Amino acid sequence: MEALIIVIALVVVVIVTLMMGVRIVPQGYKYIVQRLGRYHKTLTPGLNVIIPYVDTVPYKVTTKDIVLDIPSQEVITEDNAVIVANAVAYINIVTPEKAVYGVEDYILAIRNLIQTALRSIIGEMTLDSALSSRDQIKAKLKMAISDDISDWGIVLKTVEIQDINPSTTMQAAMEEQAAAERQRRAAVTKAEGEKQATILEAEGRLEASRKDAEAQVVLANASREAITLVTESIKGDSLPVTYLLGEKYVSALKDISVSDNSKTVVMPADILNTVKGLIGSKV
Repeated sequence: MEALIIVIALVVVVIVTLMMGVRIVPQGYKYIVQRLGRYHKTLTPGLNVIIPYVDTVPYKVTTKDIVLDIPSQEVITEDNAVIVANAVAYINIVTPEKAVYGVEDYILAIRNLIQTALRSIIGEMTLDSALSSRDQIKAKLKMAISDDISDWGIVLKTVEIQDINPSTTMQAAMEEQAAAERQRRAAVTKAEGEKQATILEAEGRLEASRKDAEAQVVLANASREAITLVTESIKGDSLPVTYLLGEKYVSALKDISVSDNSKTVVMPADILNTVKGLIGSKV
């Protein structure tokens, strides 16, 4: 009976030993093998054999792309504006032994490295430039950390800037600034309109004055020519002149009589002598 138990125990030990010596690595992973505490080799996907009790597998590393979410952080730009930025990085472990032995926690290390580089890059840019230059920030960020993480056997596939926005207080200040700018432009536009209206009005008055002056000149020339013609036609006879002046005099009195400001109109009894008196001559 005791011999049977020993045989069963030996069989169990052998089976366990064989199981410990066989490692099946799934696709998308690589296993790190240590022999007596030191790095020995890296197991690739498929069936692998190791030495039981001597070789151990302390690390199982994925070879698939890893998505790293970079937490949001406040960054101060060159012109002292505060913005909030975060990113997402895609990495791939190409040399697992470097990743596990080169840095204590490569995930934490890459996150801190990206955050530090992001603060440095945005800190050298103005607010407007940072908000409108995502591709430029992305290119600089990838260039800044690619060499560092390559020493850990990790490749940065790409990095994307998810959000880059002014902080809450900065957004309020920008909205106030934008409102003030709109009010300033409206005031300038209104003042420019009033200025143009004043100029046009002044030009209109000037043009009207010129036309009035030209009309007066034309009327004066017409009167002069009329007087010349009358003078030549009467040839010393004052009766036609008396008739014309009398007609003008009567017309003027008529206009005065219909005026709203006129109360009483006095007509001379002898209009003919009155007109003669005006021209200083006798028939």
